[in-house]
Amino acid sequence: MSTFMLKSKSLGFTPVNNIFIEKYMPQARGEFIKIYLLMLKHDISGEFGVSSSILASSLNLLESDIMNALNYWNDQEVIKFTQIDKMGNYNVEFIDLIQEPAKSTKQVDLLEALDSTTTKDMLKDIEMLLARPLSPNEMSIYLNWQREFGFSSELILILMEYCISKGKSDSRYIEKVALSWHDLKISTIEQAQNLIKKAEDKWINIRKILTYLGINNTDIMKPQQDLIEKWLLIYKFPNEVILKACDICSERLNRADFKYIDGILTNWNKNNIKTLEDIALKDAKNTKNSKFQKSYNNNEKAPLKFNNFEGREYDYDSLEKKLLGWDNDD
Repeated sequence: MSTFMLKSKSLGFTPVNNIFIEKYMPQARGEFIKIYLLMLKHDISGEFGVSSSILASSLNLLESDIMNALNYWNDQEVIKFTQIDKMGNYNVEFIDLIQEPAKSTKQVDLLEALDSTTTKDMLKDIEMLLARPLSPNEMSIYLNWQREFGFSSELILILMEYCISKGKSDSRYIEKVALSWHDLKISTIEQAQNLIKKAEDKWINIRKILTYLGINNTDIMKPQQDLIEKWLLIYKFPNEVILKACDICSERLNRADFKYIDGILTNWNKNNIKTLEDIALKDAKNTKNSKFQKSYNNNEKAPLKFNNFEGREYDYDSLEKKLLGWDNDD
């Protein structure tokens, strides 16, 4: 169970920013909107905190739905969702939503741009991918990518297909992907395809690990994703080594624990253990040392051979008299 600490603004009602209603609500899942509104109500009411179990019970949802929603709104920059400690406690701060100023993209001459058959075909293809008409503002954004980023029509379509294939069709997410491609200097179809393949390969490996652990949720929590990406991309462990660490965790704890698995893999990385063969050698060495220690302990406790020697019997009173000189009669 997690507890979420709130920075409260005590009011007798719950105001909802029109920007949230107009810009963020249409693309969000229904349960995510419910969670946002209920959290906002608790925040406005002046409460210091609320537990994930209470939120889940109030909305008839799972606690994992609460975490997924808060991570989603954090990614959308609607709230600031930060971890306080390792006990499952978080800070939730609602961000004041401000209308973004008009962008230069609106200065694109749509009538002039639509004279191009290539441009018209691209926009029609995007509408087919989104299964809805484009607004003039969206058209301006896509055309501006051509002008400012140097994206070709084909590259824009690949970008759109990639985002939609991941179930992400809101314009804010798509804009972030376009900016990241621009920062990575993606300018050709080949570069885009290589980038997408690399991302897909990473997610295939992530899904294999999650499935092995019995986690089949569509959305993975960011802390879990960060740990798996560390194992794959920073430590550069092959899947079989990560799964071996999962097996060890399951044998010892009888459950999946990401922090415990991370501890195993961090130790292996520190000791340059990178393959199943390295793990087997380490285990064999530990087993040998354990047997040696056990043998040493047993030998230490073994009875000495001369313990069976039958001792002599002495008259200690007579010996004492002799030592003190009391045995003389004179």
